Amino acid sequence: MMGPDVPWYLAIAAILFSIGVAGVLLRRSPLIVLLSLEIMLNSANLAFVGFSRLFGEMDGQVFALAVMAVAASEVCVGLGLIVAMARRNLALDVDSLTELRG
Repeated sequence: MMGPDVPWYLAIAAILFSIGVAGVLLRRSPLIVLLSLEIMLNSANLAFVGFSRLFGEMDGQVFALAVMAVAASEVCVGLGLIVAMARRNLALDVDSLTELRG
């Protein structure tokens, strides 16, 4: 079964990573920032799987599974923080969250 070559995987991964970086840098909503970070992590997964296919090893796929586990825990913690902030009627603006308050 033939599929696209590895440079196609890497090109799509680079495009996805660029979109994620733009979302992190340009958006102000914490939810959009988290989604952009997820896009960046998924582009890294795609690059890992592409390199795994190139070298014929399973290491890239194992790393992709590890990154998926980190992404899942990041979503749980991030969404929990966003819900807690929304319940306390705090500003959901990334620029206003530059310093920690006790």
